[in-house]
Amino acid sequence: MNFSEGSVETKKKLPNKSLLLAACAACIGGTFQYGYNLSVVNAATMYVQDFINQTWRERYQTDISEHGLTLLWSTTVSIFTLGGLAGATIGGTLSVKLGRKGTLLTNNIFALMAALLMGLSYPTGLFELLIIGRIFSGINAGIGMCVQPLYLGEIAPTAFRGVMGMGTSIFITVGILTGQVMGLREILGREEHWPILLSTTCVPALLQLLILPWFPESPRYLLIDKGDNEGCKKALKLLHGRADCNNEREDIEKENDNLVGVKAKKPWELLGDCSVRWQLLTVILLNAAQQLNGIDAIYFYANYVFKEAGIPIDKIPYVTVGTGACECITSLTCGMFIESLGRKVLIMGGYTLMSVCCILFTLTLTVQDASPVVPYLSMTCVFAFILSFGLGPGGVTNILTAELFTQTARPAAFMIAGTVNWFSFFFIGLVFPFIVIGLQQYCFLVFLAICFLVVIYIFLVVPETKNKTFLEIQAEFQSSNNRKASTANGTGTGLLSTSTSTQGSSN
Repeated sequence: MNFSEGSVETKKKLPNKSLLLAACAACIGGTFQYGYNLSVVNAATMYVQDFINQTWRERYQTDISEHGLTLLWSTTVSIFTLGGLAGATIGGTLSVKLGRKGTLLTNNIFALMAALLMGLSYPTGLFELLIIGRIFSGINAGIGMCVQPLYLGEIAPTAFRGVMGMGTSIFITVGILTGQVMGLREILGREEHWPILLSTTCVPALLQLLILPWFPESPRYLLIDKGDNEGCKKALKLLHGRADCNNEREDIEKENDNLVGVKAKKPWELLGDCSVRWQLLTVILLNAAQQLNGIDAIYFYANYVFKEAGIPIDKIPYVTVGTGACECITSLTCGMFIESLGRKVLIMGGYTLMSVCCILFTLTLTVQDASPVVPYLSMTCVFAFILSFGLGPGGVTNILTAELFTQTARPAAFMIAGTVNWFSFFFIGLVFPFIVIGLQQYCFLVFLAICFLVVIYIFLVVPETKNKTFLEIQAEFQSSNNRKASTANGTGTGLLSTSTSTQGSSN
């Protein structure tokens, strides 16, 4: 009797199989592409630079200058972020017009175009195709980073929203790891294979086009945005099962009743809405901090640290794969604990551990030559920082962006969050080399300050969102705002009355 009750309870605690498959189908062509395109280009760096130099020589009968080569290569790499910024600004609008699922499917056009252009660059002798292809890859990643978390947050039942939302960061890290593995010399990391390596971005796109059409549109989008009652019912039954769909349907209907006559907001309308001021400030701060917290600096220093630890140069790519695997494992771990520990504990814990790592890494880099043991301590700090990032900021940030807003505000919130995230990514890529030149290893003290300030802000402002509906989270923020306003009014009234009584006594 007890055994059967336990097994039933276990079943209830597990998400529906269709829900997990729908999430995987969304992620494989969404944030997986972002991670994959970030890492796969690193393996081809030397070969693409040789190709640019060779093409330049054939065109102008002279070698390209070192400055010109650096400029063209850095443009090829960084143009991805500008494409991502463009994708983020249109992703929310497309998700309202085409639906969440429709936008994800349409987005694969950009990935296929990117693969075609980058694959053709070498046989045609046009390095410009590489740059255009990277723009398309960026647009694809920008839309995917905006719309995929939106889709996951809306198809997931309240009890599994954190676990499902972790799909975003899990597939980013899987994409990074896959790109690192594909770039090894034993697979596609040789000079003759680099055009194929860069064009493999078409594979996830084709997989999504084959799999995602079998799964439904977001039930919330169908009922609240489109008024499709029957479509919502069918989607909930397929995603949650017949037995578990009623509670979610009631939740969606409550939100729908609360939003009667309210249209989807534009980003500028959301920025002017005082009722969501703290939610918006939270999302902007967390998305900026996700790029400015020092994770890029850690990867920048990683090769130097590995070299100082005595690892042969030809073996460093394999250790780099280890860092990708480390981040991937941490994302999976975060997914296991997010519903039990909650979002607030994980993100605060992650940033706190990153602050500690910044202090230790600064110390070990400062005394790098003091002892043969110190480089290994630096190496430990690299892995510890990556683990801390994956534990909190890497996974929880996108989940909070989905949870802090209701249906009509969510697409605009993701557009703003995505724009901030991509702009911060571009900014740190532009400014970071100068920070390193100016501060050297002490640059981690800047990142320490950022991580510490984020911890304080989350502790004071952000509520726990675990097991709460979107309306409950909104109500909690509104009550918090009212308390702050009444406290401010009370303080003002107290000061006014004190001032009046003082004037009276003086008279």
